Amino acid sequence: MNFAPQIDLPNNTASRAADFSATRSWAGNPSRAPLARIQMAADRTEQFRRPSAAQSQAAVATAGMLDFLPGPGGDFASLLVRRYAAAQNPLGRFFLQWHVEQQRLYAEWLAHGAAFSKRAFDIVVSFIFLVLLSPLFLVIAMLVWLEDRGPIFFAQTRVGRYGREFKMYKVRSMCHNAEQRLKEVLEKNAHKEGITFKLKDDPRITRVGKWLRKFSFDELPQFFNVLIGDMSLVGPRPPVPREVAKYALAHRRRLAVRPGITCIWQISGRSEIDFSGQVKLDVDYIENQNFWTDLKILVKTVPAVLSGKGAC
Repeated sequence: MNFAPQIDLPNNTASRAADFSATRSWAGNPSRAPLARIQMAADRTEQFRRPSAAQSQAAVATAGMLDFLPGPGGDFASLLVRRYAAAQNPLGRFFLQWHVEQQRLYAEWLAHGAAFSKRAFDIVVSFIFLVLLSPLFLVIAMLVWLEDRGPIFFAQTRVGRYGREFKMYKVRSMCHNAEQRLKEVLEKNAHKEGITFKLKDDPRITRVGKWLRKFSFDELPQFFNVLIGDMSLVGPRPPVPREVAKYALAHRRRLAVRPGITCIWQISGRSEIDFSGQVKLDVDYIENQNFWTDLKILVKTVPAVLSGKGAC
């Protein structure tokens, strides 16, 4: 059964004859020939926009089936003619290409603008902090070295966005063989779930290290990680590979963004919050992150760090 409506179209022969006559009227002036084609296109568009009686009946019969299709309004036809006219000269083509490029950049901004702004903010702020805090770095380096003549910085493998491993830098706050002595203190873990490890009075921490950890000064070198793109100012804290190996599928949502120097649970209790609570707060942040949320977390981080609450 044929459901296609019968539509009366103009007689092809008569239509071609009319087009030929219109073209001949412009033949004396070759420079106006493109305008003739544009005018004919507009006339033909207008001709199809005036439906016959049979077309009107067919439109009523098929209206319910075609509600989901956009109607060909007059604005579209006039826009099409204007674009065609503009494309007939180099300057017009230039402006059309410029318009397309403008629309492409706007679409890219909608898709990636927030991430670009966050990254630009990370670069500027981390660079400023590295410069301003350089005298403090010098003082801390002298204190760490004078205590045991050991290395000043400590590079630890951490897991970043999408599971990519990177070297995270810290000021050394533990003894030289802290990693080898880890098994001795694992059973004293303050986090009962056993995924993350925190110990209030860790015997591996040096005297200077206790002071550094209380005010999170040992984390300051991570501004360099932010500058080179491994981390962000705000985001879930980067886990170590042995913790990620114990993750359930739901926990891996924390790896969907760049890890950060500070995060929502850093200003809500720091290490006093257990692993499940950390994951919940991190996922809430990932799903609702924006520039103003990051700024609010950064501002609240300063009093949270200076109070020393939850540090270990």
